[in-house]
Order: sequence, then C-alpha cells, then structure tokens
Amino acid sequence: MTRPRVSKNLLIGIAICAVYIVAAKLSLRLASVHPSATPVWPPTGIAIASLLVLGSRFWPAILIGAFLVNATTAGSPLTSLGIATGNTLEAFLAAYLVNRFANGRRAFERTWDILRFGLYAGILSTAVAATFGVTTLGLGGFADWNQYWIIWRTWWLGDGAGALVFTPLLLLWIANPRPKWTERQMIELTVLLGMLLVTAGIVYGPLFHAQMRNDPWTFLCTPFFVWAAFRFGQRESSAVIFIFCCIAAVGTNMGYGPFARPSPNDSLLLLQCFLGVKVVMTLVFAAEVSERRRQEEHTQLLSVTDPLTGLANYRLLLDRIDLEIKRYGRTGRPFSILLLDLDGLKKINDAYGHLGGSRALCRVAEVLRLHCREVDTPARYGGDEFALILPETPIEQARQVAERISQRLGNDPETPRISASVGVAEYPHDGYTVEHILRAADEALYSQKHQRLASPVFR
Repeated sequence: MTRPRVSKNLLIGIAICAVYIVAAKLSLRLASVHPSATPVWPPTGIAIASLLVLGSRFWPAILIGAFLVNATTAGSPLTSLGIATGNTLEAFLAAYLVNRFANGRRAFERTWDILRFGLYAGILSTAVAATFGVTTLGLGGFADWNQYWIIWRTWWLGDGAGALVFTPLLLLWIANPRPKWTERQMIELTVLLGMLLVTAGIVYGPLFHAQMRNDPWTFLCTPFFVWAAFRFGQRESSAVIFIFCCIAAVGTNMGYGPFARPSPNDSLLLLQCFLGVKVVMTLVFAAEVSERRRQEEHTQLLSVTDPLTGLANYRLLLDRIDLEIKRYGRTGRPFSILLLDLDGLKKINDAYGHLGGSRALCRVAEVLRLHCREVDTPARYGGDEFALILPETPIEQARQVAERISQRLGNDPETPRISASVGVAEYPHDGYTVEHILRAADEALYSQKHQRLASPVFR
C-alpha cells in the first residue's frame, strides 16, 4: 500500500474514532442505571455503518474510540479494554452478517434484507456488546451482579436502537448524498418537516403534557413516517425518523410524552423499543413502495421501447412524430424522418442463425445511437426496418446524416458485413400527416433498395 493511501486511511480512521467518541460522550449523559450503560447509543450505528462502507480493516478505529470513551467514564483500563472489545466485536459481527446474508450496504432495498438487517444488526450482534460490557464491569467490581440484567437490558436495547436508527441513516445518505428534489418536492418536504416538528413538539413537549401523558398519542407521528416513505423513499424516511428520534428522546428524558415514567431509564427504553419497531416498519414500507415504483417504471419503459435493441418502438415513434408536427405548428421549422432497412436479413439468418440476425439488428441500433443528438428519436419501425426522427432538420442535412450512417455500417469490420437502404422524407414537403410522411419515407426507401447500389442514392 502506497504512503498516500496509508495517510488517507489513517485520517479516515481518526475521523471515525473522533465521531464515535463525541457521539458516545453525548449519549452517556443519559445514563442512569450505570455510568457505562445508556438507553441511547448512536455509536453502534456509526460503527456498523463505518465497517459496511469502508471495510472491516477500520475496526481499530472503533476499538480505540470505545476504549477512550470508557477509560474516561468508569472502570479501569482493563475493564475499558473488555468493553471496547465487545463494542468492536459487535460492529464486526453485524457487518459480517449483513454482508453475508442481508446484501451489505444495499440491505435497505428489499424487504427481506431489511428484516435480516434488523435481526443481525439490531438484535444478535448487540447482545455481544451487552454481554461483554456488563460481564467485564461485574468481574472488575464496577457493577453490582444483582443489577446485571437491568444493566444488560439497557445496554442491549440502547445499542439495538442505535443500530436500527443510525445505520440506515448513514448508509442511505452516504450512498446518495446529493438529493435531486424538484421545487415541488422541496415545498412538500418543508411542509412535512414543519408538521412533524409541530406534532412531535406537542406530543413530547410540556404544553399538553398533563392531557397526553397517560394516552398513546404517539400514533399521531406515524402518518409522517408513511408520508415520507410513500412520497420520497428510504433515504428521506430515515432522516425523518432521525429528527423525530432526537425530539422524542429529549422530551422523554425531560419527563414529557406518552413514554414518561418515574424512571428516566425505563422511559427511554420504552421509547427506543417504539422507535426500533417504527424504523423497521417504515423502511419496509418505503422499500415496497420503491420496488413497486421501479416495476411500474420498467413496465412503462417496456411499453414504449423495443426489447431487442432498446430503441423506441412503433408506438413511441408515432407519438414523437405527432409531437414534431405540433412543434412545426408553433415554430414553422420542418423536420425529417429517416427510414432504414437492413439489407439481406434473411440471408444473415440462414447463414449465421437467428442470433447472428439479432446481433445485426443491434449493430444497426448502435450506429443510430452514435449519430443521434439528444433531441433525436431512433426507433425500430418493425422487423428489419428502423426510423430516425430529426427535429428541426431540413432534408439536405437529413441526407448527410443518412450518408454518415451508411458509411459507418459499411466500415463496420464485424462479421457478417451489413448494409442498409435509407429513405428520407421531410415534413411538411412530403406530407401533412403521420401516415403521409411515413409513406413518403417508405417509398424513398424502396426506391433506393431497388437500385441495388452499394451506397444510397437520394432523391
């Protein structure tokens, strides 16, 4: 490994360690049953996301960060090392299981992967850190064995909620850090966040605490999770849940909201259980919505594209011609259509099989794409015929395009050698309707085909 790469990895490791320490120190302010056990523990999510994104080689950053946090909190250097070992094993095991069984960094794209992530990262691996940590404190004399299960439960649920809330947030935003929201989406998202802040403030704030403390008003926040999942996706949903989590944790710790109990620890544990369930349900719903949207888009794409070549099909071709006719009505600028017919497709099929014939059709499609502008529409007209719509292009320029296409096909060294006859028509010179312009281009095509010349002759 080169020195610049080592330096870069070292800086990344230091950054992970620093973020881990800051998040841990902030979280330990909420500890009540033991100085080292808190019901809110984001460092678990930070550690798991770091190993999933950057690789398991960054485990020393987690180990050092966890050791420094615990060494400056409670216990001895030996107990701090034991706790740090448990935290590192927790992140390492979660990353391994998620990579092995839950599609790794892409765990939130499918429902079953999300559920597996919840099991491996939120339940199983977190038990390792809790067991290591509490047992180490007990053996070192820094925790009462009679409080073992209370501390263990707090440790486990805190780590589990940290994994479920913070790992998706980090992974989804790291994978796509630059949102491409439209102006309308920006307005909708602003309204969503504003209403969420107001609702969360009411439910977990002091204003209506006396009226709401014994009632399950948490359901008022659920529509905002569904809204984010349905309208935006997993990434925005994870951010909405994170914002809600921060408001709810602060309010609950202050004694407000439906989860408020005499014990702050019990209050936060109830909240974390609620959040863990909400995270999984929201991500699953968002994944299902995204998958359905992808299927609808794919189905729509198949309805207007040729499955073999990927070009526009006959249906889309007619729609685009109709649009160009309407554009001419506004601008007065003519457009041209090229029709191409692959010469000797039957002979190619007989000599090279249907796979060779299909490959020949795809080669013509590739050449059309090479000679297209962004505004042009290449299409498969049907069988061995292709079309190319050239907006705001007079017939002289269209003939030059046709000549370049024919030359490119003739110079293609791939076997079998292919050529195409080309017909050109211009709107409105050759017709005023879709049918007339296509008929004119088709007549020009077969006029060229009957001449049996090596290069097209244009009318």
